[in-house]
Amino acid sequence: MSRWLPDGWLVGVEHLASPNFGERPVDCEVSLVVVHNISLPPDEFGGDWVEDFFLNRLDPAVHPYFATISGVEVSAHFYIRRDGRTIQFVGCDKRAWHAGASNWRGRDNCNDWSIGIELEGCDTQPFTDAQYAALWPLVKAIGRHYPVTDLAGHSDIAPGRKSDPGPCFDWAAVHAQLPGLRLPGEIGA
Repeated sequence: MSRWLPDGWLVGVEHLASPNFGERPVDCEVSLVVVHNISLPPDEFGGDWVEDFFLNRLDPAVHPYFATISGVEVSAHFYIRRDGRTIQFVGCDKRAWHAGASNWRGRDNCNDWSIGIELEGCDTQPFTDAQYAALWPLVKAIGRHYPVTDLAGHSDIAPGRKSDPGPCFDWAAVHAQLPGLRLPGEIGA
């Protein structure tokens, strides 16, 4: 059984508090989990660049790509590294800045009512077994604590603008491991 701390911090994962969050609207229940991918620099894994990005301490002089995202303030609730290590940046009772302009099932502003999970990865390489082994219990723990009904990719809530988690994400495994959640392409989704 998973345990939660005040403001929606999950026990058993690493905590690095991002300043990039806000309050959820009053009486707004979390019902959506959004899966993303991220790698910094793009298509490279390892290092602490993603953590630095979510904590507003990414040095733009380290890599040319970093200069293009300097000053951007984003976050996710959770980040799952290639080895399965899970880091939480924002308490789930708060609004992380992961979705941007978005809509799911006719409802705008997905940041208001979703939990964002970033997987260290890109659109062109498969995710690791360790990442999936961390993702399943994480989504189940979220679903036991919040009234989650749906799971979507960033590309599903921001079509044409975003492509993640990408074609390498194993939606069939999601369906098998997380039965009962409405997924993209299903009736009513």
